[in-house]
Amino acid sequence: MPVIEVSNLHKRYGETVAVDDVSFDVAAGEIFGVLGPNGAGKTTTVECVAGLRVPDGGEVSVLGLDPRRDAARLRQLVGVQLQESQLPDRLRVAEALDLYASFYREPADPARLIDELGLGAKRNTPYDKLSGGQKQRLSIALALVGNPKIAILDELTTGLDPQARRDTWSLIERVRDSGVTIVLVTHFMEEAERLCDRLAVIDSGRVVALDSPAGLVSAVAPEQRIRFRPSTPLDDRLLTELPQVTAVTRSGAQVVVTGTGDVLHAVTSVLARNQIIAADLRLEQATLDDAFVELTGHRLTD
Repeated sequence: MPVIEVSNLHKRYGETVAVDDVSFDVAAGEIFGVLGPNGAGKTTTVECVAGLRVPDGGEVSVLGLDPRRDAARLRQLVGVQLQESQLPDRLRVAEALDLYASFYREPADPARLIDELGLGAKRNTPYDKLSGGQKQRLSIALALVGNPKIAILDELTTGLDPQARRDTWSLIERVRDSGVTIVLVTHFMEEAERLCDRLAVIDSGRVVALDSPAGLVSAVAPEQRIRFRPSTPLDDRLLTELPQVTAVTRSGAQVVVTGTGDVLHAVTSVLARNQIIAADLRLEQATLDDAFVELTGHRLTD
C-alpha cells in the first residue's frame, strides 16, 4: 500500500499555474525522486504533500492522513528539509538538535543522531562556522530528529562540491536502509540515477513520465551501441544474424554494433565462440538526460 498518494493536484499563484493535474504514489521504503528544472513545480508539489501549502484542487493522502485536516498528527510523522533552510548563525549543532527534538512526542536521541550523521566533532560548532556539506548533514539530522516515517528532502545537494555531494548521497542511502521512506526533490540527473528507485519527471507543472530511472531510459531509447576492434577479420554476418542486433557498421578498424535487450552478452558470446578478442570494447547507452530531452524537448539546464 502506498504511503503517499497524490491525485490530480492543482496549485496556481495568480495567473501562474505551478502544479497542473499532478498524480503519483510513493511506496513504503523507497527513495522516490521528483525530477525537473527550476520552476517546474517540484517544490510546490512536495510542500502540498507536507501540508505546508494548500492546493487549489486534487487530493493528497500521507500515511492515510489528509495534510490539511490532520496537519498536527502529520508533523509527528513526516520530516522536511526545505530548499533554503537557515538557522541563526550562533546556534550550535547540538543546540539545534535539542531544540527541534523538543517539538516531537517521541524524538530520536539528538546525541546519537549527531554521531550517526558524522557531526560528532562539530556538536559545539556555531551554524555559521559549518561547511556547506556539514550544513546539509545538519539539515538532514533536523528532518530526522522526530523519528519520521517519511523524510522530504528538497534540493539537498545544491551548492555542494562533488565530494560533499557524494558523501550526502551515501548518507541518504543509509537513512533509507534504516526504514525511512524518502521523497527527494532534485534537478541533478546523476543524483536521480544514483539514488532513486522511481522518478516523477515534472516539467511546466505536469508529470510527463513516471518510472524507474532505467525504465525511463529504456522506454525512450532502448538501443545500445557497442564499439570494439576485432583481433582478427570479422564477418559481419556473425553479428547481423543475432536477434538482438539491429545494425552493424564500420568506422575505420572499429566495429559498431547497435542492438537491444542483452545485446552485449550476445555479441561477446559469439566473438568468444569464434576466438575473436574485442579490443577497446565500449558500451554506449542512453542516459537519463537523453530520456529527459526526449520527454520534454529540452535539456534540464535549458
